[in-house]
Amino acid sequence: MGRSTREKADLWEIENGLHAEGFRLICGVDEAGRGPLAGPVCAAAVILPTGFLPEGLDDSKKLSEKKREQLFPVICENALAYSVAFASVEEIEEINILQAAMLAMNRAIGGLSLQPELALIDGNRCPETAMESRFVIGGDGRCASIAAASVLAKVSRDRLMKELAEKYPQYGFEKHKGYGTRAHYEALRRFGPCPIHRMSFLKSIQP
Repeated sequence: MGRSTREKADLWEIENGLHAEGFRLICGVDEAGRGPLAGPVCAAAVILPTGFLPEGLDDSKKLSEKKREQLFPVICENALAYSVAFASVEEIEEINILQAAMLAMNRAIGGLSLQPELALIDGNRCPETAMESRFVIGGDGRCASIAAASVLAKVSRDRLMKELAEKYPQYGFEKHKGYGTRAHYEALRRFGPCPIHRMSFLKSIQP
């Protein structure tokens, strides 16, 4: 069963209002991986066809891994344009995690095959973009294009962390994706950090 008309209207309310202002191509932008102890930060930018809302689309944090994986190809196949980009651990350490997240967002926007007229950014601040941008607090649960971006960013980063788990199997990255779980902290105390750990995030960890 598809979403109700009410739910569909709610997730498209922001974009529809912007369409009424005269904006046509609007991209939603979100990031994943700001909080983990290891791995890069990932961002995605998505331009959806007006009114498109796949079954179950929501803030990626509210969805199961299985549901996110199901939505990923649906979003990619139906989006007018989408792009995924990363900022590395080295960049996080050099410019801090907030600026690295903004960098990844700008890379994602820059990678779109269509030039948007407006970027809607999840959160309470915007990166400096080539076009007008507006932030939307809680946008990944309020705005269809940002919700779609949140899914692409989360799935892309999770997949990368699973690949990195094969290179660094002792940390369990395939399970916690670099977040600070008990098992991750225990592995850090036992093995120490590896090259993809964010050393600035580990200052409070006792050996």
